[in-house]
Amino acid sequence: MAKRERKPVHHVQMTDGKRAIIQQLLQEYDIQDVLKDLLGGTIKEMMEAEMDHHLGYEKSERTDSTDEVRDYRNGYKTKQVNSSFGSMDIEVPQDRLSEFEPQVVKKRQKDISDIDRKIISMYAKGLSTKQISETLMDIYGFEASEGFISDVTDKILPQIKEWQNRPLSAIYPIIFIDAIHFSVRDDSVIRKLAAYVVLGINLEGKKEVLSLVIGENESSKYWLSVLNALKNRGVQDILILCSDGLTGIKDAITAAFPKTEQQRCIVHMVRNTMKYVANKDMRSLSKDLKAIYTAADEKSALAQLDKVTEKWKGLYPYAMKRWHENWDAISPIFKFSKDARTTFYTTNAIESLNSTLRRLNRQRSVFSSSQALLKALYLATFEATKKWTMPIRNWGKVRGEMAIMYPERIPE
Repeated sequence: MAKRERKPVHHVQMTDGKRAIIQQLLQEYDIQDVLKDLLGGTIKEMMEAEMDHHLGYEKSERTDSTDEVRDYRNGYKTKQVNSSFGSMDIEVPQDRLSEFEPQVVKKRQKDISDIDRKIISMYAKGLSTKQISETLMDIYGFEASEGFISDVTDKILPQIKEWQNRPLSAIYPIIFIDAIHFSVRDDSVIRKLAAYVVLGINLEGKKEVLSLVIGENESSKYWLSVLNALKNRGVQDILILCSDGLTGIKDAITAAFPKTEQQRCIVHMVRNTMKYVANKDMRSLSKDLKAIYTAADEKSALAQLDKVTEKWKGLYPYAMKRWHENWDAISPIFKFSKDARTTFYTTNAIESLNSTLRRLNRQRSVFSSSQALLKALYLATFEATKKWTMPIRNWGKVRGEMAIMYPERIPE
C-alpha cells in the first residue's frame, strides 16, 4: 500500500509587522482566573493542530486500521503547568508510537507564561476576530475561526458585568466624565456611539475607572441613570465633577448629588472658543483666555473675562458667549491655589486612558456590535490602568485645600 502523503506544514514568513505583533502578544495582561478554561482549551486546540501535522491527517479522517506500523492518536495525558492565572491542568494529545513532540507546550515544560492570554491580549489591542485568526495562523499554523475567537472573548462578559457592578468607595473627591466616539454596525447600518469613561480620584489620590458606559442619546434622564448607578454601588458623595458640556449633566448632578460642584473642563472650553477664531488670532486669544483661568481669584477672573470679551467682540461676537453662560461651572477652580487647580480643571487625568482607547479606532474602523466594542474597551482599560499605582501629582496639596473647603465631607 502506498504511503499516504503528509499535509505540508505551514512555514511562517516573518515580517517587521509580524514581529511587532509578537512583541505585543508577549506583554502580560492582567486577567483573572475566570479565563483558565479559555487558555486550556486554546492550548489543546493548538496541540491538536500540531498532531495533525505530525500524523499527516486530521482527527476526523478515516485511517487504514490494517497498517500496523502507522502511527495514530492515542488519547490524552493530563499535565500540570503554571500560568499567569496560577497552576492549571491541560490535556496533551498522545500518539501510539510516542514520537509526537508538541511545540506549543514542549515536553517537560512547566511554565506557559510566554503564551498566556494571547488571544485576549490581541483583542485588547483592537485586533478584530479576523485579524486574530490570521495572526494565529501566521505564528502557529493554527487555524481558529472568527466564531471561535468571538466565543473566546465572550468568556470575559461575566467578568465585565461583575466589574460594572462592583462596590465603590463612599467618597470620591473628584470624578471626571469624558466621551470617545466609535463606529458600530447595527443591523447592517453603521452608527456612531459614544463610550463614556467615568473616572474617579479616591481619597488616596489614586485614579480608578468607575464605569464604562456606551450611550446614544444624552439627556438629564440618561445622566441621572448613570449617576444613580454610582450611588447604588456605594458612592455617597462627590465633591467636584469635571466634564465637558454634556447635555443634561448639570440637572442630573443636582438631582443625584446636590452638594456636588460641577467643573467645566477648561481645556474643552478653550477648544470650543477657538472654533470661532481665525488661525492668525489663535495664539493671541489663547494667551488672553489663559489670563482668565489662571487669575488669582474669581473677582480678578471676572474682570479679565470682561476685558477679553470687549477686546474680541468686534471680530468674534460669539466667541466668549459660553464663558459667560457657564461661569457658575467654571468658577469653582478659583477656590483653590493655582497648583491645585490643574488637577481638576482639565480632563488630563484620563487623557492617558483615552489615548489607549482611541487606538482602538485606528485598529478597527467599525465594530461589529456594541457588545464587541464593550469587550474591547474593557480589555484596553485593564491594559491602560496597570500602571496606576501612585497618587496623582500635587494630591497632598489638593486634599489639604479640599479639607479646608469641605471640612465636614473630607475625613481626616
